[in-house]
Amino acid sequence: MLKVALPNKGQLAEPAAQMLKEAGYLKNAQSKNLVVLDRENDVEFFFLRPKDIAVYVATGTLDLGITGQDMVLDSGVSANEILKLGFGKAFFAIAGKSDNTDIKSLNGSRIATSYAGVLSAWLKTNSIKAEIIKLDGAVENAVQLDVADYIADVVATGTTLQLAGLKLIGDPIMHSQAVLISRSDYSGSEITERFVRRLNSVIVARDYVLMDYDIPTDLVAAACEVTPGFESPTIAALRDPKWSAIRVMVPAARVHQIMDELYQIGAKGILVTDISACRL
Repeated sequence: MLKVALPNKGQLAEPAAQMLKEAGYLKNAQSKNLVVLDRENDVEFFFLRPKDIAVYVATGTLDLGITGQDMVLDSGVSANEILKLGFGKAFFAIAGKSDNTDIKSLNGSRIATSYAGVLSAWLKTNSIKAEIIKLDGAVENAVQLDVADYIADVVATGTTLQLAGLKLIGDPIMHSQAVLISRSDYSGSEITERFVRRLNSVIVARDYVLMDYDIPTDLVAAACEVTPGFESPTIAALRDPKWSAIRVMVPAARVHQIMDELYQIGAKGILVTDISACRL
């Protein structure tokens, strides 16, 4: 049986559970479950603190886990990153009230963070000597309360920092998103490959839509330049030999631009359908 760790709270918890449900798992899971046995898929899910997941996967008996790249790095353990999941995107940065945004201004300062591992490694790499103030949870008020001169934290949009009157110092230390990880010595199995394949299918289904349209037969080649698809578009003859029908997957982020391009070259009846699942 495959054993998988999932975040039980925080910004990654709900998106992770939703992705797994879209992949056919956690059908009977309740919000307060600590352990869910999915007998149909032969998977047991353990809901853990997000920052602990990398440790449990790397040093315990769990096979896989979903957590943030920042949390894996902060844990200091060795784990294999199998798949980027596309949600929970953020960056780790240092901020303070100072107008001096040069990282050299950090020398001799106090920096509050709940990610001491990430910050310590970055300070060492950049030959900066600063005192790390370890806090558990939100650190935005540490400067105002004179606990620290700067903070180092995970930032999604930067709005919270602005509201606290803080400015970014230098470039982001790292960019992060949710990832699927395994133990470094885990060799995998058929059930693992199926699990990864299902998650990947959800990612693709979210990023692409199915597009159908009619096009004059003599313009099929031009249309295929606009919508090349994964392998090749599906082209079907219509009753009128002067027209053909094309079905193809296109990036969801560009769907309206692609529709405009197709319309300009002569396509008609352009329809777009969401993809709920796929295997490629």
